[in-house]
Parts: sequence; structure tokens; C-alpha cells
Amino acid sequence: MASVEPERAALRRVLPLAPIALVVALVLGGLLGGSDAAWSAAIAVVIVFLNFVAAALSVAWAARISPPILFAVAMGGFVVRLLVYTIALVLLNTLSWFSPLAFALTLVPTVIALLVVEARTLSGRLQADMWSFEGAAAR
Repeated sequence: MASVEPERAALRRVLPLAPIALVVALVLGGLLGGSDAAWSAAIAVVIVFLNFVAAALSVAWAARISPPILFAVAMGGFVVRLLVYTIALVLLNTLSWFSPLAFALTLVPTVIALLVVEARTLSGRLQADMWSFEGAAAR
């Protein structure tokens, strides 16, 4: 197994940013759209970070099994994350105080920022150095 799993390295880099992003979302949402927008923006940040943690842990788990499982979990996880965002938006939109605009305007940049951090964490590493699979050497 690799000495440091890249998914866990990304988690260690991103998780300390979650409280900062949450405060920024609450403050900006509150200043620009009131308390409803603030809570809607905060919910978006929480959903993005929870999705990121779930995706990182599932990919870390899959990387220990085999390359095809890793691929399936990574691609399936991407679809699941998109579904979670969509379902959350649809369900939350039924609440009278929810602001879909604040939610979306927070969700999109938060996802992009996480992707940038993740890409920077993984950049510079060779694919072969990122994961090792038990049993692969025996073939």
C-alpha cells in the first residue's frame, strides 16, 4: 500500500477549511440576502464538504481493492454526488425560508474550490505512485 493515500492527504488539506468556508457562507449570505440566504448558503457548504468526505473515503477504500473497483467507485461516486446536490436542492426548495439562489451561488464555487485543492494535492504524483494494489505484484 502507498505510504500516504492521496485521498486522505486531500482530506487533511481540505477539512481545516470547512469551518472557514462555513463562516464565510453565513456572513456573505447574511449580508447579501438576509438570514434565509445565510442558512441556505451554510447548508450548501455542509453538503459539499460531507460529499467530499464520503467520496474521498470511498475512493480510499476502493483503491485498496483493485483498479476496476477504484474506477467504478470514482465514476459512480461522481454521479451520486450530482444526485445528492440535485435532490437536496429540490427537497430544500419546498421550505419557505430556503433560498435556492444562495444555495447554488455557494455550492458551485465551493465545489470548484474543492476540486482545485484536490487537484493540487494530487498533482505532481505519478499514477503508479498514487495507489498500490495488493496481489497486483503476484501477477
